[in-house]
Amino acid sequence: MIDVLIIGSGGAGLTAALNAKKEGAKVLVVSKTYPTHSQTCQAQGGINAVLKETENDSIQKYIEDTYKASHKLGNKEYINYFCSNSENTISWLDSIGVPFSKNIKDNISQRKFGGTKAKRTCYSSDYTGLKILHTLYDQCLKENIEFYNEYQLLNLIIENNKAIGITALDIETSQVKQIKAKTIILATGGYAGLYYGFTTNSYSSTGDGIASALNAGAKISNMEFMQFHPTALENKNILISESARGEGGYLVDNQGNRFIDELKPRDEVARAIYKKYEEGEKVYLDLRHLGLDKINEAMPQERRLVQEFMQLKMEKDLIPINPSAHYSMGGIITDIEAKSSIENLYACGECSQSGIHGANRLGGNSLLEIVTFGKIAGENAAKKAKKVKIIENTDSEQFLIDKNYIEGIFTKDSEIDFYKRKKELGKLLFKNVGLFREEKSMKNSLEKILEWKKELNLIGLNDKSKIFNKNLTDLIEYKNMIELAHTILISALNRQESRGAHFRIDFKDELENYDKNSILFLENDSIHIKLEEIQ
Repeated sequence: MIDVLIIGSGGAGLTAALNAKKEGAKVLVVSKTYPTHSQTCQAQGGINAVLKETENDSIQKYIEDTYKASHKLGNKEYINYFCSNSENTISWLDSIGVPFSKNIKDNISQRKFGGTKAKRTCYSSDYTGLKILHTLYDQCLKENIEFYNEYQLLNLIIENNKAIGITALDIETSQVKQIKAKTIILATGGYAGLYYGFTTNSYSSTGDGIASALNAGAKISNMEFMQFHPTALENKNILISESARGEGGYLVDNQGNRFIDELKPRDEVARAIYKKYEEGEKVYLDLRHLGLDKINEAMPQERRLVQEFMQLKMEKDLIPINPSAHYSMGGIITDIEAKSSIENLYACGECSQSGIHGANRLGGNSLLEIVTFGKIAGENAAKKAKKVKIIENTDSEQFLIDKNYIEGIFTKDSEIDFYKRKKELGKLLFKNVGLFREEKSMKNSLEKILEWKKELNLIGLNDKSKIFNKNLTDLIEYKNMIELAHTILISALNRQESRGAHFRIDFKDELENYDKNSILFLENDSIHIKLEEIQ
């Protein structure tokens, strides 16, 4: 019997797995891709912490920066724990072998990111997420943790309001499998992939875990807050991380003029750049003054990406950039123990709304979040599993429903080209629920999404092969994307103010009566929304 079942093998899932195993649990990690392909590997810039050696900084300053960035939607107790524990988190990563960059005193190097008072972002050149991920995976292999790779989550199995397992598609065979467990952790990543064609994320970031949690009856929260990263390579949506500005890079317009403090919070910088584009100008990242040696030391990956995809050199050329959907602050609402609103179901990482980021995330806080709350989720899920009785492995109703659905879909031809719809969805969201928003265009977008939702039953498969059927896995993701697009639009329409990443041109002020979290839940097959006080 599985004690702790973890869905997702990015940094949050792997940290949870290691800590659940440490508590003596039998752990299984299920993922639709391989651990080394997860979104965590794309995090370049760094991970925040106040270390003993950090100069001109304090835990209190870190707490203040994080809370300020959240625009009053962060939970003060959770932020306090998150920041106060940051040195322990880095020490643990250091102890298991993450190769952090070091300064001449042999201390972990730190750089300054936007919206912060000090140089507190620890890094491993510009491969920080990748190095953390690979180290965590090495540790999981060392601990003989079991993995089912290329299994796509379909649904949670809920009985008597308790999570007791999942259904998943074995991507290799197209067979539906049922996996039961005493406790379950969702670590499935965010939903920036909905902004298809306008995102720095991989196309697999489709919010599958959040959609499954919503459908199972869990509360999800703050779906309107999508963070747009200021610097993606123009028309390529390849991330050039905040490390470029943190190391001293400038943002300049057509005339070569700097027009904003590059280290302001991401939402402000991204909107300033987007405005320039709307006025017919272009914006460039200027790193020429840093010199080749500095660029090679601090940003070798980014230099290579610029050279390969733009045929430009950072040390000689201006780099054209544009904002791109990057990080989703909303997700499954969790408490300080990483518990969701469903018993025995936990969530961590970008699929959760853990009370840290609120309306805007500080750069460097997402990697800290996945490790901090991955550890909490793993430990607590393992402890809870010890109190849960063995679950009978009989076929659940959810398993039979999903098995029949997948078998049925192979007999159905498609009347709708959902690949075309996916492109239209990305464009619609970026244009109408992007950096600037207003009621009329969002209402029109919501109508369109509801039309597309009705069409879902008309969609079948053009490819009837059972072996590694990409057409099938893409369709499952598309259904989740439409479900979550619905929640984004409802939330953005409901929040009649501007706050952090959510900026409405028809309600430009931040209003006190919206100092609340948006909460969404499914009831009688309809999505409902309400605002709740910050706990």
